[in-house]
Amino acid sequence: MEIKPIAYFRSPFRTKFGIPRQSGIADGVRGEIIFYKPYDNPEALRGIEGFDYLWLIWEFENDGDAPEVDKWQPMVRPPRLGGNEKVGVFASRSPFRPNRLGLSAVRLVAVETGRLIVSGADLMDGTRIY
Repeated sequence: MEIKPIAYFRSPFRTKFGIPRQSGIADGVRGEIIFYKPYDNPEALRGIEGFDYLWLIWEFENDGDAPEVDKWQPMVRPPRLGGNEKVGVFASRSPFRPNRLGLSAVRLVAVETGRLIVSGADLMDGTRIY
């Protein structure tokens, strides 16, 4: 299966530091989902205003190139724990995982031509949305 990004996320979080550890924690933080062409077609969003929340499938960003899948580490040191304690990679938000996909629930605030305004997102600025 091949998946392609359909949009990118505009966020006040320009770096990975300070991003909420999961969606919904910072409900007041707004962001925008900006659709790439040809996915910015208004017909593709028809009826979406009837939803309160959306699930976003997105890609974790790594510093530099993504590691090889066979080089992933089962344990990581998350900054949230001060970098002093190891946890399993799947119990963390580490981007260094076999598949760099993330899932977040966001509140739909507004629908505009070619973009959606949402709140409560835990995504860095520029994150690709699938």
